[in-house]
Amino acid sequence: MTAPADAATDLVAERFFFDRFGLDARALEATLGSALARRADFADLYFEFRTADGVSLEEGLVKKANHSVSHGAGVRVLAGDKTGYAYSDEVSAERLELAAQHARAIAAAGGTASVPVLRSSSARPHALYPVEQSDLKRPLPERIDLLRRIDEAARAYDPRVTNVFASLGVEEKIVLIANSAGELIADVQPLVLLYVTCIAEQDGKRQQGSAGGGGRVGFSFFVQSDLERALGFAREAARQAIVNLEAVDAPAGQMTVVLGPGWPGVLLHEAIGHGLEGDFNRKGVSAFSNRLGTKVASDLCTVVDDGTIASRRGSLNVDDEGTPTQRTVLIEKGVLRGYLQDRLNGRLMGTPSTGNGRRESFMHYPMPRMTNTFMLAGEDDPADIVRSVKKGLYAVSFRGGQVDITNGKFVFSASEAYLIEDGKIGRPVKGATLIGNGPDVLTRISRVGSDLKLDEGLGTCGKDGQSVPVGNGLPTIRIDGITVGGTQA
Repeated sequence: MTAPADAATDLVAERFFFDRFGLDARALEATLGSALARRADFADLYFEFRTADGVSLEEGLVKKANHSVSHGAGVRVLAGDKTGYAYSDEVSAERLELAAQHARAIAAAGGTASVPVLRSSSARPHALYPVEQSDLKRPLPERIDLLRRIDEAARAYDPRVTNVFASLGVEEKIVLIANSAGELIADVQPLVLLYVTCIAEQDGKRQQGSAGGGGRVGFSFFVQSDLERALGFAREAARQAIVNLEAVDAPAGQMTVVLGPGWPGVLLHEAIGHGLEGDFNRKGVSAFSNRLGTKVASDLCTVVDDGTIASRRGSLNVDDEGTPTQRTVLIEKGVLRGYLQDRLNGRLMGTPSTGNGRRESFMHYPMPRMTNTFMLAGEDDPADIVRSVKKGLYAVSFRGGQVDITNGKFVFSASEAYLIEDGKIGRPVKGATLIGNGPDVLTRISRVGSDLKLDEGLGTCGKDGQSVPVGNGLPTIRIDGITVGGTQA
């Protein structure tokens, strides 16, 4: 149906429409015509069929196994800066017509769009993951066996590991989008996630560690090379739990902080990524509003959002509006170059969509969201960055945080961190939090390592009640002067 995988995409469309819902292009054109009856600016239909399977293990026993199926369609109407959205989990011509009427009424306003004739679209230039994922799902006994092997590997790492939680989730989503520009775009989106948490106990103390990963891949991603990746996650979760068991209370105060590569990019995601999304900047509520072309970070900082990296958790062939994803430079050598846009905010701000219109499901309308967001590598040796710090903190992983978009203030909790003493990584610490301001922290980055690493495929981003899978990344960086909250007296 679309280039470059015409036959595969035709199969998706045929299965989606005729096997699942029994609708054809004429029915969709009629629904779009109804949505545009008051001359709106734009309208689209979003169809989704999703299957999800999950299994989890705790204390060596399978505690939960589930299978779910959801399907439905949403109708969106854009008129000026208004969005009308209605959806139905019963997909039929009658229900679509009713949803179109409701969406049209919500967005009621004058516009310019006319009724389209749907045609095959070339808007799907990527082939970032196989359309037909032959090994996406495996029999339940095989998945349970994988979790038991993980449990055994984690416990064998150290006798102080007393409990293991392991879960495997597999999802396949078929989507089709039709819009008033006449485009008809289909995609199949696989997604898997393996997650392991270990509990370690000693002398009345109890700590935990977590690891995992996945992406738009198949089951074989975990079991290749004698389960190397899956068992590696188990040992990493156990290692982190043991490290935290031996950790001392974190100091507090203003200090130099070094962030390790990979998952610490979640700080970048939260502290500045949301502030670069188009809707916040169009409304003037972001700390980065009206600052395009101005210096917002250290010269060493170049930050990109890239939804085109093959098989990554945050990647997509097309976003949830049917726009091809792309690599967008947000900050270039410290200068703010762009925002993340969907169709609505791009049109209102006079820029094209960057392929960042994303939604949780057919029950939600799209909004500007990140895909895979990371800072590009610099030229410094990571070991030299650590050696350059006389006294500070080395943060390897974070468990979570929060940010205020309007001023960029954030708080993050480190799940693994160490003291830096005389240029050497020293004792592990617990209870460390980083407190700062995203735009301010960007100006305090004084060293950027050559070791850019993307996370293993764990990220889920929340915004306005919607959650979507994302990716993060970072090279080793040094931040001069950031507040560390600790528990040391």
